[in-house]
Amino acid sequence: MMMKSEYQPQYAHLTPFFVDIKTIFENDTQSIHKARNELKIITLDEQKMVVKSFQIPHPINRVVYSFFRKTKAYKSYHNALRLINLEISTPMPVSYIEFYSADLLKNSYFISLYSPYDFTIREALHHKCSDYSDILRQFAAYTYDLHTKGVWHLDYSPGNILVQRMEEGYRFSIVDINRMAFREITPLEGCENFNKLWARDEDIEIMGREYARLSGLDESVAIREMKRHNDANKRVKNFKKRLKKVLKGDFSAPA
Repeated sequence: MMMKSEYQPQYAHLTPFFVDIKTIFENDTQSIHKARNELKIITLDEQKMVVKSFQIPHPINRVVYSFFRKTKAYKSYHNALRLINLEISTPMPVSYIEFYSADLLKNSYFISLYSPYDFTIREALHHKCSDYSDILRQFAAYTYDLHTKGVWHLDYSPGNILVQRMEEGYRFSIVDINRMAFREITPLEGCENFNKLWARDEDIEIMGREYARLSGLDESVAIREMKRHNDANKRVKNFKKRLKKVLKGDFSAPA
């Protein structure tokens, strides 16, 4: 089986671990997320790291990722390096590793240092912390900073935004970064990037006012656009849920 990988120079001594990462990952039990992809916290050479194992692509995508498109592991690693160069917080990338069988992509991994955090932005959106309004206000400012630096996170959802309380304010960090675009973003376009938060109208107003203040956008326009995109995303997601139930033969009335 052929292997491709890149790593930061300071982690060159971990090459034997990278070669054996498939076995190490399968034998480790500290899974922190398992869906299409799986994340585990693994200690390599006394350093706590997060290893993300990407789902083996279906046959057509195995061809696509092998010959025509960069893999999710590759993009995760290089997007992280680019974010850090822009002084945007994301877990420090260590390596990406790809294994090929018969010249086609099979297993792929992205490794980063474990980054401590207190909760995700979901806790603030669900009002599970008393300072949620301050968190959301600073989060809007953080998002504006991303946009001024030309960063568009395509999976900007609650579970992918980590929050750590600091002595002054909060530290935000983004994860699941294989789907990103780097381009110029206008303030009006920026309002759309809040659409996957599944936020309440009152929370959109908090974030909208701050985003408008920093960007120079009219406050009413910012709030209106954020609500419009938020509502559109909810409609699409709810439609998909209903469609899945129909396809499964579940015609029961919604709860």
